[in-house]
Amino acid sequence: MKSEKEGITQWDYEELQKHLHDEHLVFIDVREPDEYEEGHIPGVPLMPMGEVPERLTDMDSEKTHVFICRSGGRSQRVAQYAKENGFNRVINFDGGMLSFEGEKNTGEEKRIDQTSELYSK
Repeated sequence: MKSEKEGITQWDYEELQKHLHDEHLVFIDVREPDEYEEGHIPGVPLMPMGEVPERLTDMDSEKTHVFICRSGGRSQRVAQYAKENGFNRVINFDGGMLSFEGEKNTGEEKRIDQTSELYSK
């Protein structure tokens, strides 16, 4: 189900599942590396919340970004920050990984850096 909180679109687990393989969306896990390594959504890259401000200007603000964290709080703040900085299409995974019922990968899979596809505008 979709909803809205403080001007940010919220997706629950079912809504996330519907769109998880949509190549037009950019999914980003904003947790810390140790949390990500304990279990993350397969294929979703890591960009810790603290690195978002320095990387945001290199990201494509025309794409829709879906932010994910442990419970939905940090990802909500990242979505708000992105919106305040010109990203009009941002979504928060409300409930975060605590509500994620699907398959999870462990270990470091994919970390966003300047060579990542997010940076191709």
